[in-house]
Amino acid sequence: MRYFRPTTLAEALEIRASHDVTVLAGGTDVYPVRTARRAWGDPTHKDVLDISAVPGLKGITEETDRWRLGALTTWTELARAELPALFDGYAQAACDVGGVQVQNLGTLAGNIVTASPAGDGIPNLMALDAQVELVSRAGTRTLPYAAFATGYRQTALKADEIVTAILVPKLDGARSTFLKLGARKYLVISIAMVSVVVATDAAGRISTARIAVGACSAVAQRLGTLEAELVGVPLEEASSVVTAAHLGDLQPIDDVRATAAYRLAAAEALVRDALSDLAATDARRAA
Repeated sequence: MRYFRPTTLAEALEIRASHDVTVLAGGTDVYPVRTARRAWGDPTHKDVLDISAVPGLKGITEETDRWRLGALTTWTELARAELPALFDGYAQAACDVGGVQVQNLGTLAGNIVTASPAGDGIPNLMALDAQVELVSRAGTRTLPYAAFATGYRQTALKADEIVTAILVPKLDGARSTFLKLGARKYLVISIAMVSVVVATDAAGRISTARIAVGACSAVAQRLGTLEAELVGVPLEEASSVVTAAHLGDLQPIDDVRATAAYRLAAAEALVRDALSDLAATDARRAA
């Protein structure tokens, strides 16, 4: 196995295009997966392209109409950043990803490239309408996260591309929240999770609603019908609009953590709770 650690993006892209490599950022998923494969008798491993020394891929910056989150930004950096209430849910997820050691090393881009259905950051990115910036020697392209995630642990990332940033459009007056259900409070894989972003008008009625559910399908899903029905509803009444039918497109599975039926019921409850939490926060701010 060869190990590459370039110090420029151009060098990294050259290696990515000319070698069959595993791209390494924080390594919090790459190495556990490798260990598991060895345990099952498979010692093989691709060459490694470590991009941690490439400049310009870390940090959060505000641009004219969006926020730019560098691919190598860690969960700890996200949790500690001074960001508008639009990012509250994503910041909450940052505090739920693994333990402190994982949060200090794990990167935002690594979470989406891994494409686990239980990735804590993923429903937040869907609710934020985030885009993924992909770079190759041929140039740069951006994809909505919903188009980037193509299936269970599958993405639209091409063999010669590297994720360089996550782009989040601004939404005036918006706030968000994130709720996760697991078998315990800490260091746990989700049974179900929900991210909600809302913006309201001067009268407290919802003008924009984005709701994404994770760990209940091969990829996280937005609840488009519910989002549309919430527009014009007072935020304090939003939780009462939610019904089981709004989650009908989800396809949860039975596994060691929960049955499919339990996951659906939990997701419905989490959506209601998230909307109630946002309404309570809004009421506290108004007071």
